[in-house]
Amino acid sequence: MVRHAGRKKSRSGVIVILAASVMLAACSAGGRGGKEEKESVVASEPGKYPVRAEETLTSWEPMDTNLSAFVTNLADSPFGKQLEKETGIKVKYTHPADGQSKDQFNLLIASNNLPDVIEYNWSGGNGSYPGGPEKAIADKVIIPLNPYIDKYAPNLKKLLEQDKELDKMIKTDSGNYYVFPMIRPENGLVFRGPMIRKDWLDELKLDVPVTIDDWYTVLKAFKERKGAASPFSALYQNEFNIQDAFIGAYKTANRYYIDDGGKVRYGPVDPQFKEALTLLRKWYAEGLIDKDFALNTDSKSLDTKMLNDSTGATVHLLSGGMGRWMDTGKKKNPNFQLVAAPYPTLTKGERPFIGQRDFKYNPAASKAVSDASKNPELAVRWLDYAYGEKGSLLFNFGTEGDSYTLNNGTPAFTDKIAKDGKYTLQQMISQYTKPNGPYLGDSRKNFNTFKQQDEALKIWSETDAAKHVMPQFITPTVEESKEIAKLNTAITSYKEEMFIKFVMGKEPLDKFDEYVKRIKEMGIDKVTKIYQDAFDRYNKR
Repeated sequence: MVRHAGRKKSRSGVIVILAASVMLAACSAGGRGGKEEKESVVASEPGKYPVRAEETLTSWEPMDTNLSAFVTNLADSPFGKQLEKETGIKVKYTHPADGQSKDQFNLLIASNNLPDVIEYNWSGGNGSYPGGPEKAIADKVIIPLNPYIDKYAPNLKKLLEQDKELDKMIKTDSGNYYVFPMIRPENGLVFRGPMIRKDWLDELKLDVPVTIDDWYTVLKAFKERKGAASPFSALYQNEFNIQDAFIGAYKTANRYYIDDGGKVRYGPVDPQFKEALTLLRKWYAEGLIDKDFALNTDSKSLDTKMLNDSTGATVHLLSGGMGRWMDTGKKKNPNFQLVAAPYPTLTKGERPFIGQRDFKYNPAASKAVSDASKNPELAVRWLDYAYGEKGSLLFNFGTEGDSYTLNNGTPAFTDKIAKDGKYTLQQMISQYTKPNGPYLGDSRKNFNTFKQQDEALKIWSETDAAKHVMPQFITPTVEESKEIAKLNTAITSYKEEMFIKFVMGKEPLDKFDEYVKRIKEMGIDKVTKIYQDAFDRYNKR
């Protein structure tokens, strides 16, 4: 739980909090929006760079794990130096330790010593700021950005005017803009899905599986004829990370989702979820699913199984999985080949109900300006650079002539980046760009090194996920968020405990109705209604 130390003691009552947040949002003539704002802003015109600011900004943000092989701080990377040169703004970065962002964020908030800018998930979903952006504004942790975007962020303002869908995504129901967003390009929305050893399929004279029955045939063959100890495996991070593969074949999901009627549902209590559990239990009992799947909490364990022929199929990332394993596997075995499989269905020719598909706005890698910032105008101008033409090229491709060249106006990574003998393309480019963060993603950026990856993107995109994935940026009210926080943690914990027991056979599936009853007693209908109300409000923005 996030604690706000001395901040919180001075705040009493939801009415006062909400009134304060509305006043902040509307403020454009006084306080930050008036005379004080004009005096603190640097002299040059918004949208013109370099600014040549005298002040140094501070930014708290995760550092890409690939970059840690070269430097310990973003400021020391070629990207950090080039960003400072092009914007004229010096920034001091603080990076939470890898895997400890949430804990260190909580400590940061409790410290009452906030930097100018914080990159975090403010949306209020799982693993984000409790209560969401309205609560963060009410807690005086971050500020509404409306007057600042209007005056000092011409690049983002133009994008929001052109893209009303994006505009809806990055503000609250009351109209407060709260972040500078990470914006994915259209070809960056799908990047994870089922993949399988094609060289094994060829050897066994089997086709890429499409239906649930196909998968059963293939996994049995992998076990019996290839000797695979774990024919199918996947990461387990808070849940079995299969992106609803197999489960989606039964028209449900292992999470909240939107049904065909536009209603929010909690998949794990659907009657058909029992059918999905029955399938996974059968496969687990027959040794087709990794018996230690719940222990695969980091990528190293899955790497080992995929590369030592213990596992022949998984659900994982396009670059960080398929591309990386192909690159490594082929060095040991030239025949090693992974290809995408469609999200499985019960019937051949049926369109998959759900799969992995994100939205253009990625809340997890977006930046807010803190209420403690002494110069929010400068922070906003620094952040806005990423949404202009030059800034977008820097964030996506790096420095022209060094990490990329322009060929007839099209950026292409240089051999220095793409063909380094020691480091992968992703490792090299992490020095010159910001792989994740608040900027406008470029569809011309492509980390794929194998044609199988390009094909995978097309195959995994053929689902109805766009209709059924619940947005993570809907914004429950402060009171609603408190109710969700009170109920959801216990519900999710119990659901996951029972999911593992059902699949592993430690609890009989005869207890499914009892399990559903327990989740209902824990308040799932209340949570679902809150999400439904928030989803309806989002659709009306």
